[in-house]
Formats: sequence, structure tokens, C-alpha cells
Amino acid sequence: MLRISIENTADETTLKVEGKLMGPWIGELAREWKSLLPFPEGRKLFLDLRAMTFVDRAGVETLHGIWRVTGAEILADTPLTRDFVRKIRGATLSGKRD
Repeated sequence: MLRISIENTADETTLKVEGKLMGPWIGELAREWKSLLPFPEGRKLFLDLRAMTFVDRAGVETLHGIWRVTGAEILADTPLTRDFVRKIRGATLSGKRD
């Protein structure tokens, strides 16, 4: 199960991902992300992964793309979610890790 929520303030947006990001849920994340486009230059984006419990390779690639395009700050607070961040930052389009 996956829950995606978007919170907006005057100068920032938080894209919160909770649960397991895999399979068909990746498409849902992509749709939610595309609903924010074009993302305004200078606006701060936070990717809140603190409640995410699993991510597969395709999910890592999707989050990597969002992070790469926006320079989003990724929020993580446990060893598991910090490992997700490491994978997201190291992902490449070929699926290999840096």
C-alpha cells in the first residue's frame, strides 16, 4: 500500500511518500509529480520519505529523477529511510549505483 500527499506553503512544496513504493504505485507517484509541473524555479521541494517502508529499483529511479530535476531536499530519519536516500542519490538511468 502507498500513500502520496502534497503539501504546499507560500514558498515550498512537500511530496510525502508513505508505505511501499513498487509496481503500479510508481506510476501513481509519477502522475502526482507530473501534476506539479512545471515546477517553479526557486521554489523549494521536499521529498518526505520518513514513512516509506520499501522501494524497488524502479521506485528509486523515479525518485532519483525528481531529485535530479529539482534538487529536492530528501527527508529521512531512520537507518532504513537514510539507505533509501543513499540509493536515490546514487541511482543512474542504467540501474547501476555510483
